[in-house]
Amino acid sequence: MSPHPDRCSVVITTYNWPRALRLALAALARQHVLPHEVIVADDGSGAETRAVIHEAARDYPVPLRHSWIEDRGFRVALARNRAIAATSGDYVLLLDGDMVAHPMFVADHQRAARPGSFVQGMRVLTDPCGCQRLLDGDKQALGFFDRGLARRRHTLRVPPLAALSLRASRSQSRRAIKTCNQGWWRADLVAINGFDERFEGWGREDSDLALRAFHAGLQRRSLRFAGLATHLYHRERHEAGESPNERLLAETLASDRVRSPAGLDRHLAEFAAHPLPDLRPAHRNRERAA
Repeated sequence: MSPHPDRCSVVITTYNWPRALRLALAALARQHVLPHEVIVADDGSGAETRAVIHEAARDYPVPLRHSWIEDRGFRVALARNRAIAATSGDYVLLLDGDMVAHPMFVADHQRAARPGSFVQGMRVLTDPCGCQRLLDGDKQALGFFDRGLARRRHTLRVPPLAALSLRASRSQSRRAIKTCNQGWWRADLVAINGFDERFEGWGREDSDLALRAFHAGLQRRSLRFAGLATHLYHRERHEAGESPNERLLAETLASDRVRSPAGLDRHLAEFAAHPLPDLRPAHRNRERAA
């Protein structure tokens, strides 16, 4: 395996917040190093979200694909697995649809990737005021001195400090595991069979993924001062510790389980045979003609 990925696929989750998704997709289109493709992992959004994706596809600089599942409650593990199965890059960046990526986001993750590990990125947190400024188009991004931010230190991009952070943080710590900003070798996700789709409802599917990766011998490396992305404020669905998925996570904690019992392998053959279409108009017309 090459020490750095050649093609980074971005999998971005969404559910019925089209204004946020529009900003997130636009930020990925402005990347200094463009991703290989962007796949929207849609957990059952309605027509307005679909319209935003098709509008963005009109002049998107890379393939833009839409993976949609029926709205039957919070099933982000399933939504992500289907999108990951549809990727064709060798590295997968997991991002949430309420995260606005810095222009160096993909380049920083690509530089940070190393075999035998996944990369945990950070969030720049907005408050309601900061979120509204971004949604209203007042600014494309908020900097260290802008109003409307929390965790202000996470706005600082300092590549030498980022390199030190990555070297110093190699561990199997489960602290602050969040799939809103993570980088994975696709082969590692296939090896641990992706997310466990038995996790439905809010929470803990990300901790379970990381824990099984640790059982497989992977390390977690923390990316600070690079790979920046700004989280658009919203009210949290649940407080920590309230998830009904705690029992499933406890099973993984008590075992040496590596592979998800209900995971990525359910979808790989489907997308190998029938890839998700590129929604850009020229590519849609070419596929129709074929």
